Amino acid sequence: MPVAGVRHILVKSNEEANRLRDRIVKGADFGKLAKQFSLCPSGKKAGGDLGEVRPGQMVKQFDKVVFKGELLKVHGPVKTQFGLHLIQVLYRA
Repeated sequence: MPVAGVRHILVKSNEEANRLRDRIVKGADFGKLAKQFSLCPSGKKAGGDLGEVRPGQMVKQFDKVVFKGELLKVHGPVKTQFGLHLIQVLYRA
C-alpha cells in the first residue's frame, strides 16, 4: 500500500490560508508557520508534520491532494470539515 510523507497547516479562513501560502511561496519556513498558526494540535507541535499517511487514513479531500497532488508544492486552501488546510506532500513511496 502506498504511503506519503505530508505536512499541513490548519486554519479557519481562506484569507489566512492564502496569506500563509503566499509567505511560504516567498520563502517563509513552513514548519515555523505551522507551529505559530496551525489549529491542529498534533501538527502544530511537529511543525505541521503528520508523518506517513496511507490512502483512506485522512478525509477524502485531504487524501486526494496527498496521493494525486504535485510533490513539494503547497496545495490549498483545501476545505474539509475541520477547516482549511495548506498541504505539502514531501514524498510518496
